[in-house]
Amino acid sequence: MKKYRKTWAAACIVTFSLVGCGGGGSDAGTGVNTTGMATSSAALISTLVTLPIESLSETEQNSLVFMREEEKLAHDVYIQMDGLWRGYTKVFGNIANSEASHTESVRQLLVRYTLPDPAATLGAGVFLNTTLQNLYTQLVATGSVSLVEGLKVGATIEEVDMIDLNKALTEVDNQDITLVYQNLLKGSRNHLRAFVNALAAQGVVYVPQYMALADYLAIVNAPMER
Repeated sequence: MKKYRKTWAAACIVTFSLVGCGGGGSDAGTGVNTTGMATSSAALISTLVTLPIESLSETEQNSLVFMREEEKLAHDVYIQMDGLWRGYTKVFGNIANSEASHTESVRQLLVRYTLPDPAATLGAGVFLNTTLQNLYTQLVATGSVSLVEGLKVGATIEEVDMIDLNKALTEVDNQDITLVYQNLLKGSRNHLRAFVNALAAQGVVYVPQYMALADYLAIVNAPMER
């Protein structure tokens, strides 16, 4: 879990260093499917039941627990941003719906492996992981400053999600976990594209905070994935 905490601890610092500007505008240039799930929840669950339930390493268990709350964090932040900025953009609401599917897909893995669900009884904006709890508060505060700051927060979340997922994929080998993580990764690529497009509609060029520039450009210059 240390590696995840370090990633998000650094994200806290960068989030507060983002420079805000602008606020109005519309979804010009973002009229694309931003739901981000490569496979619908129902289809994904149907596929999961065809795969074997394999033994779990401690690393895999920790990863699933963390990913459940990390996806919840993205969802809960976007719900807050949608409440603030939906009059200007639909991107937060669209992606929040996708994140609900993302966190559900991880929950299904917890069910399959009879692992406790850290988010089972938690309300919106509440997390067992104290790093994520603190980060949620910080991200919402930053994203509440302006529409542009909110969009930058969204792009930053998706960057870090992809870094965590790519790292996790090197440490897990169960077929069902790999399938779900790859699906989440595809969704995050779509989400990043959507936030970058929304920022462009505000006249803002997003600069990646964590990803290598070449990796970032390869994603945002590619079309939305289905």
